Amino acid sequence: MKNAYFYEVQKIYENIRSRIEERLDEYRKIWRDGDNKDIFCELAFCILTPQSKARNAWKAISELRDNKLLFTGSEEEMLPFLNIVRFNRTKAKNLYILRKQMTDENGKFITKDFFSTFNSAFEMREWIVKNIRGMSYKEASHFLRNVGFGQELAILDRHILKNLAALDVIKEVPKTVTPKLYKEIEEKLKEYCKEIDIPMENIDLLLWYLEAKDIFK
Repeated sequence: MKNAYFYEVQKIYENIRSRIEERLDEYRKIWRDGDNKDIFCELAFCILTPQSKARNAWKAISELRDNKLLFTGSEEEMLPFLNIVRFNRTKAKNLYILRKQMTDENGKFITKDFFSTFNSAFEMREWIVKNIRGMSYKEASHFLRNVGFGQELAILDRHILKNLAALDVIKEVPKTVTPKLYKEIEEKLKEYCKEIDIPMENIDLLLWYLEAKDIFK
């Protein structure tokens, strides 16, 4: 399945591989060294990312945290800081509900403790998709990658899908991605990564770099 585009991509990968692996190490450190609030911030970030720029989403989370609103603010108090992301009112509500889910009866955050009880990243993802408002398979996979659990998960946004079509991993970019189709494409990508000897978590950052010329979150 190595077509002409693959060899272009492979050349870029060799040039930025060390940067990709450095970023992945940073993700793993978040889980290893971070606390419940740090992991909550990563989860909250992924609630803000749909149809919004990642840097804007992270800026909003950082400013909410700096102003002590991410952990205690009301929906209305958080709203002005979300003007740089789309659907800000819905996302403010989602953040507020998420905070209730990720705190105990005493208001203590339990995010890291809670996710530590699962046996695999796939189990964590299924729980997130079924229980957290505003999180699909893409956002759940994004969160798990950002805290070091992305070894077997694909983050299938439109940019990644476009590149997978160009690499002949899929025939075309689907108009809609159902949960069933998401998992089917994820399996195809997993097999492709084995064939070309590039880890799944690496290829996501690589394909994102091809679009944004950036390695961020």
